Amino acid sequence: MEYIAYLHKDKKSDYGVSFPDFPGCITAGSTLEQARRMAAEALSFHIASMKKDGEPIPQPSTLDDLRNDPAMKGAVAFLVEAAEPEKTVRFNITARQSQLSEIDSRARAAWLTRSAYMVHSSLGKKRAGPAVLAAKDRRGSARRKSA
Repeated sequence: MEYIAYLHKDKKSDYGVSFPDFPGCITAGSTLEQARRMAAEALSFHIASMKKDGEPIPQPSTLDDLRNDPAMKGAVAFLVEAAEPEKTVRFNITARQSQLSEIDSRARAAWLTRSAYMVHSSLGKKRAGPAVLAAKDRRGSARRKSA
């Protein structure tokens, strides 16, 4: 199910996101992409919390329903998918220290945690950066690093 979110940006602030169907469900990001990712996460966890507390989940509003909403003034409306949060599973890997440092550096550049970066990279998600860590051999051509 998709819900409408409002994206707001004031001078010298992050991009704020709110949901007219879920008062109190707000988040922010320093970039548009981060705000979009944070919006999906905030909505999913908000709905999960409501379900846990036995609260009814509202049907999504339409743009026509919200056309006179004062909170929409100056905002950009966009759709956010309400996905059920999955159970996370902890696991261990073995890697060289230099590889771990490179992964951490790339994760920070992509605004992701180490775990999120590794999962997104392994699954080929574009927003997490390249899926293959490349190194230059002596001739300057790229080759695959082994884990």
